[in-house]
Amino acid sequence: MTINQTAVKRRGAGALLAVALATTAACSGSATEVEKERVELVSDTPAATADVDSVRWALGSEPSTLDWVYSYDYPPNTVLSNVCESLMRINSEFEISPGLAESFEQVDDTTWVYQIRPEVHFHDGSVLTAEDVAFSLNRHLDPDVGSYWSGFFTNVESIKATGPLEVTVSLSAPDALVHQMFAVAGGVIESKAFVEKKGDQYGTPDGGLNCTGPFRLGEWTKGESISLERFDGYWDQDHAAKAASFDFSFIRDSNAATNALLSGEIDGTFGVAAESVDKLRKSGVGKLYYGANTATNNLTVANLDGPLKDVRIRRALSMALDREGFSEVATNGVSEPSRAVASRLTWGTGETEKLYADAWEDLPSADQDVAAAKALVEEAGAPAEPIVIAAVMSTPSAAVLANEVQAAGKRIGLEVEIKPIAADAYTALFGDPEARKGIDLFSNTWYADVADPLVIYLNWQSENFANYAGWKNADYDRLVQQAREESDPVTRAESVIELQRMATEEVLWIPVVQSPNSVFQGDGVTGAPATNAYLYYPWAAQVGAAGNDG
Repeated sequence: MTINQTAVKRRGAGALLAVALATTAACSGSATEVEKERVELVSDTPAATADVDSVRWALGSEPSTLDWVYSYDYPPNTVLSNVCESLMRINSEFEISPGLAESFEQVDDTTWVYQIRPEVHFHDGSVLTAEDVAFSLNRHLDPDVGSYWSGFFTNVESIKATGPLEVTVSLSAPDALVHQMFAVAGGVIESKAFVEKKGDQYGTPDGGLNCTGPFRLGEWTKGESISLERFDGYWDQDHAAKAASFDFSFIRDSNAATNALLSGEIDGTFGVAAESVDKLRKSGVGKLYYGANTATNNLTVANLDGPLKDVRIRRALSMALDREGFSEVATNGVSEPSRAVASRLTWGTGETEKLYADAWEDLPSADQDVAAAKALVEEAGAPAEPIVIAAVMSTPSAAVLANEVQAAGKRIGLEVEIKPIAADAYTALFGDPEARKGIDLFSNTWYADVADPLVIYLNWQSENFANYAGWKNADYDRLVQQAREESDPVTRAESVIELQRMATEEVLWIPVVQSPNSVFQGDGVTGAPATNAYLYYPWAAQVGAAGNDG
């Protein structure tokens, strides 16, 4: 299935696409098409018509922290985006506008000046100042902090409060990404006094948060839930929270989440599991929506010194994958095979979109080619040791992908060993090198924070935290810097396309599929965004009572 391109541009017009809804044959892993529908991709669900006392939302796992410098995953960002705000603001269509910065000016190629909104209050009643802004952003520059966002700040020379409500950002070189990162979690602003007071406890159930968003952090019950409470002192009353409280329940099991939605115990969730789609769509208790997505599903190559050392083996494994089959079984046919790690949503519009579209056609096909894959393995020689893929086998889509990788290896003479891991161990793979020891592959659903593919291809800069296998290429590093320094979108796109070609040719990750985002809301509530931009702006404030057509 091909996703209609009007659905993956930043403009807000909805689009229709054909989706083959499938039922899974549990024994064989095959899928049988049972019906075809036209599914609309939208940016937002219908607007809420009134306030509500409470909303209950399912979250797939508990955040390990809500400290913004370490929030680079779905669970923490889904919550954090409603409590803590950024200097700039992104919306459901990935458009950037002023946030806690009332205005900004790019003085020259390496200087940005931000004017901070007056009389913005933190949740404890204290007033936001330029010192808070400078402190918050400077945490990404502190090597002792170890921010997951530090790779976006490598060209930042200094961030200083240059007035009571003015902050100046000085760069060592022009950078096309820094300003954009101020619209997502990289730009979160917190009270300096609060962070310093809480120390290592900041962002934990015991330390909490003290930000400026439409909700304040309420009770965090470890292992169970996080409750948010409406902040009546919120500065932006046009976007004040419609729910007096917004509760996130941690539900790892997709069947349990589905049952909670069907019973009304839970009002909504993002990222509906494929095995739950048919039940929810036919239930009559709510509505499932799809929206554009900057994320793609990939296999992370975590070790370039083991059985995947030879690029021909990596390439062969990629060629042997049955992406179409995986899409039907794991995503109900909503996804499409992917040739690259960057989603089509990141391409922009106009001339840049055309450049990326043309480059896409030049990339290796995502179609399965077992014969060619076998030839590569024969040429390279099959590695003596097995390829180890780590997977949370209790998650159906992860289990399907791990089994498909194992089957792909068998098709071409490669031994693939599945290492089952717990959800917490999976989360650790992204931040702890020790957790990745002995593992060659693990899956990821990787999203671009903003609609710019350069964000994705930064991953393989030598020192980037997401360069999990430690790949190094001086030419690649220089090209990344060149792209970041380029202000012209078309010229920058040409550099990014070359980065895409290099990363794809080296098979640094194995692209699998790209899918739309999904959100389910029970009949009583509406207003959530349908795109994955919810990760970075106060989306829960929009969720309230549904009218008769909600």
